[in-house]
Parts: sequence; structure tokens; C-alpha cells
Amino acid sequence: MLVHQGEQRSYKADQALAWWLAGVAGALNTAGLYAVGMFSANMTGNVSAFADRFGVGDLLAALPYLGLVLTFVAGATLSTLLINFGRRRGIVRIFALNIVVEAALLIGLGFVDGWMPALIRGVVLAFGLAFALGLQNAVVTRISNARVRTTHVTGMVTDIGIEIANLLEFRGSASAEARANRDKLKLHLQTVAAFVCGGVIGVIAYRRIGAALLFTAAAILLVLAVRGLIQAASLGQDKVSV
Repeated sequence: MLVHQGEQRSYKADQALAWWLAGVAGALNTAGLYAVGMFSANMTGNVSAFADRFGVGDLLAALPYLGLVLTFVAGATLSTLLINFGRRRGIVRIFALNIVVEAALLIGLGFVDGWMPALIRGVVLAFGLAFALGLQNAVVTRISNARVRTTHVTGMVTDIGIEIANLLEFRGSASAEARANRDKLKLHLQTVAAFVCGGVIGVIAYRRIGAALLFTAAAILLVLAVRGLIQAASLGQDKVSV
């Protein structure tokens, strides 16, 4: 799931990537909303909120939303720099290692959420989650050649509409193009479903166990990353041509 990139990947690998990482992203997004009143993954909403506050002249209220967007971008930037660094050196494990970085960030945020004063806790948690989710989304986008995007629900819902129209156009067809369209539709539906399910679980879990949700999400990511590291080692893929 975290080893092969692009066209080397199987459809099942993309499905697993969508289920697990979109689920984690959905959980972190709603937990962040419940904890601090702001979405850490909803960049469309954050840009709109910034524009709204800025438009009515409330710059102080606008700045946090701009900050979330820039922090998400920073996470995606760091992730891509690490991926590019690893690929230039033929390190196939670089995607799994990026997920380890995300897990480490979540562990740190778990300690912040559990032990820091409320005012500092809210700011660090909101921006930390935005950074972690930007990092994750870049990993998923790069490894799947943008077939999977764990936080980009607007784009996925748009794709679902396009693919439903194509499904109607191709109805009854057994062509390769029709099969590919059906596979894309299923993948996007599964990704959105995972994000929604993760979101529901995230807010329920955060209300009950608080910071332990962040440690749980980190544990899930570490398991996925370790599996990727082991798979790369078992395939003898210490290096990959690029």
C-alpha cells in the first residue's frame, strides 16, 4: 500500500489507501472541529471563511483561517520535499517514512492536547492537525498519481458526479474505458465513505477519550507504515529507479 507508486500500484492497494488514510483524516478533521471549533482539513471552507471575515473588515478573525491554509500548504510542501529527496536517492520506503513522520506529529499533538493549557492547546492542536493532514494528503496524492486524495472531498464529489454521468453513457458496455470508469467511481465513493465514517467515529471518540484518539490514530498510521517498510524490505526494494 505504501511501496508501489503510480501505474505500478494495484486497484486494491488504492482501495486500502483510501479506506485507512481517508478514515484517519476524517476522524482528525472532526475531532479538531470539536476540540477547537475549526476544521483542519477543509481548505475550501477555511479559504471561504478567510474571505468572508476579510470582506467585512474583521482582519483579526480572518487571520487564523489564512494561517490554517498556509500551515496545510507547509505540511504538503515538507512531504513533497521529503518524497523528492527520497526518490532522487532511490529510497522506495520514503512514502512509509512520511507516514511515520505524520504519526510522530500526532503523538506530539496528543501530549499537547492532554497536558497544555487550554489557550495554547487549541492553537497548537488546530495548526498541528492542519500540518499533519497536509503532509498526509501530499503522500497519498503522490503515491497514487492523484487517484486518491484523502481530504479533498469537494474534488472527489465532483469526480463522482462526472463518473455517474459516464456510467450512464457507458451502460451495458464491457469496454476497458467503461471498466476503468466504474473502478474510479467505486474508489471515490469508498474514499468519501471512509472520510465520513472516520469523521463520525472521530467526534464520538474524542468526546469519550480525548487525546487518546490522537494516539490511536498515530498507532494506526504506524502499523500501516511498518507494513510498508517490511514489504519494501521483503521485496528487496532498498532502491527504486526513477
